[in-house]
Amino acid sequence: MMLMTNKMVRRAFAALMYLLMSSLAKVEAMLRRRRQRQSENDNNDGYCLSWRLGVEANNVRSWKTVPLECYNHVQQYMTGGQYLQDMNLIVNQIIAYAFQITLSPDSMDAWILDVDDTCISNLSYYQGHRFGCDPFDSAKFKAWIMKGMCPANPAVLQLFKTLRERGFKVFLLTGRDQATLGKITTDNLHNQGFIGYERLILRTAEYKGQSAVRYKSAIRKEIEGQGYRIWGNVGDQWSDLQGECLGTRTFKLPNPMYFIS
Repeated sequence: MMLMTNKMVRRAFAALMYLLMSSLAKVEAMLRRRRQRQSENDNNDGYCLSWRLGVEANNVRSWKTVPLECYNHVQQYMTGGQYLQDMNLIVNQIIAYAFQITLSPDSMDAWILDVDDTCISNLSYYQGHRFGCDPFDSAKFKAWIMKGMCPANPAVLQLFKTLRERGFKVFLLTGRDQATLGKITTDNLHNQGFIGYERLILRTAEYKGQSAVRYKSAIRKEIEGQGYRIWGNVGDQWSDLQGECLGTRTFKLPNPMYFIS
């Protein structure tokens, strides 16, 4: 009887050890997979941080979509607070510069602001399209614009009000089509507090098919031809800030969601 009991105890102990070792092996495998995923995430985040820096420095150009592996990175950047912090810092620099300028009594000191993702935001639209990982769909984007629901970028709205209070003539320059989007764009801007600008300039048939650089250069040249002095030019795309008649200083706002050439 004692022998039977000892055998049973040994078997039970062996079974228990087997279960324990199996459990430890499963835990170790789970931890190994977790470490691997974390390493992959760290590598992706490092790459995506470098990619975003390249975009903002205009070293990465003519890209069509955000890399799929950067979806989480761009999502976190745009919605986690860093984007708003970056916007506030840049706008504070712009305002500091604006206060250094001595305005002339002829009321011809001007400033240019882009519209989309400068004055007003399309972040809600891009949240539904994986923050730029999905290919751009012009019909869907136009349908979004036609809702007239783009909220103001708070920092840029404050900049707009500050520039006006200082006495600058503020021109809003956009690539939106005047014939189809003129009224909704005007209403959207007014509803968001952009009231009292010198002129809202949209793309007319004359400039249809032209690149953003060529179109906006022509408009700025026209503004300067009317006698205005462009002290500042603000936009979220490098194409807002390239070409001719750029103004005394240009300021690039962050936007890792899309690229306009």
